[in-house]
Amino acid sequence: MAAMNSDLGGLGGRPAPSQANPFESALYGAGPGLIRSGLGAYGEKFLGSSSEFMQSNITQYLSNPQYYFQVNSQYVRNKLKVILFPFLHRGHWTRITEPVGGRLSYKPPIQDINAPDLYIPLMAFGTYVVIAGYALGALGRFTPEALTLQFTKGLLGWFLQVILIRVLLYTLGSGEAPLLDIVAYAGYGFAGTSLAMLVRVFWSPSYYFVLPWFSICTGVFLVKTMKRVLLGAPRSYERHPSRNHYFLLFLAVVQFPMLFWLGNISG
Repeated sequence: MAAMNSDLGGLGGRPAPSQANPFESALYGAGPGLIRSGLGAYGEKFLGSSSEFMQSNITQYLSNPQYYFQVNSQYVRNKLKVILFPFLHRGHWTRITEPVGGRLSYKPPIQDINAPDLYIPLMAFGTYVVIAGYALGALGRFTPEALTLQFTKGLLGWFLQVILIRVLLYTLGSGEAPLLDIVAYAGYGFAGTSLAMLVRVFWSPSYYFVLPWFSICTGVFLVKTMKRVLLGAPRSYERHPSRNHYFLLFLAVVQFPMLFWLGNISG
């Protein structure tokens, strides 16, 4: 055993410690600091670029949600008049701008009747569901499944309107409108649909006169609004006026089957 220990360097079979590498020690000492500073710089750069991406892309498509709820009772009354009776609107259809932070920005709905909002579409959609439930009860066909079906139909119709307007704007060369603007425009149709459904509950024959009227008004409102959106940014709209008029006419005509489908109570 003594001989073995002597042959193994007196370590009893344990490997001898290797000589320390000065370069490894230097890297080991400086490693954590370099890693922390490197990751910090990279993380700051990554977060900075992500913030710029969020501001330049998500803000463009979603805008500021709080902007669409800056309304008051006077705005709601005047906006409903414009939606339900666009022929009586004697003012312009152009949104009002103001300088903010060195660039032009649109005024909120409370200061501009032509600004889109989400308060009226959401309230109109909620009214649409409530009136649908009341109508189902009056017809003796109310069930939770029937109300859920009507709710789903309303959401699907809203979604289809958003897709239709989005495709229309993109086709006409103006795909820069914020998404929430389009969601607001697509949801205004529930105001006329809800009123027509309410009239149907009390006097059924009048529904077939009231809903076509509101379909025409919704179509006119959307055409006037979309023309203002299209004329507000550089695009090829002026180069093909006849084609673009056909597209806008198609948007107006689609409101008839869309609103009739939404107004149909299925139990």
